[in-house]
Amino acid sequence: MATREERIKQLATAMGADIKALKTSTGDLSSLSTIAKTNLVAAINELYVLANEPNGAQIDDMAGNGATDVVWSADKVFDTIEAAKSAVKNDLTDGAGTALDTLKELGDAIGNDPSFAATIASSLGKRVRVDAAQTFTAIEKKQGAENLGLGDPDYDFVVDYAAAKV
Repeated sequence: MATREERIKQLATAMGADIKALKTSTGDLSSLSTIAKTNLVAAINELYVLANEPNGAQIDDMAGNGATDVVWSADKVFDTIEAAKSAVKNDLTDGAGTALDTLKELGDAIGNDPSFAATIASSLGKRVRVDAAQTFTAIEKKQGAENLGLGDPDYDFVVDYAAAKV
């Protein structure tokens, strides 16, 4: 097993490799879908010309999804994305009340416990059952008896009896 120092060195090496890869790929325009792949400004200008040519791609917000030689305006793209987000939110919440319609509110409601199901199952396992025998520790028995108003289940009444006889 690696020591903490060795693991830190491994982490630093991995991080360095990732940073080197990022720095190397910065400015790599080969994956652009434009003809101009050597200069970002030229690629943007190419798109601008295509959007403004009479025979090039035309901005048409009325065009259906998948239309050829037609692009949507930034506003249409934004509105479409917002509509999709709203639809997903409606699907996720499905009429949930506003108090529990976000993941944050649900997390808060369960105490941000990543093991909520196990916590609840464990807690339920410590409840006194009336349909089956259970095993409790001495501390659990004492607490349960005190909760029911029965006092200490291991209390020695003989001591009290002996004291009362004197």
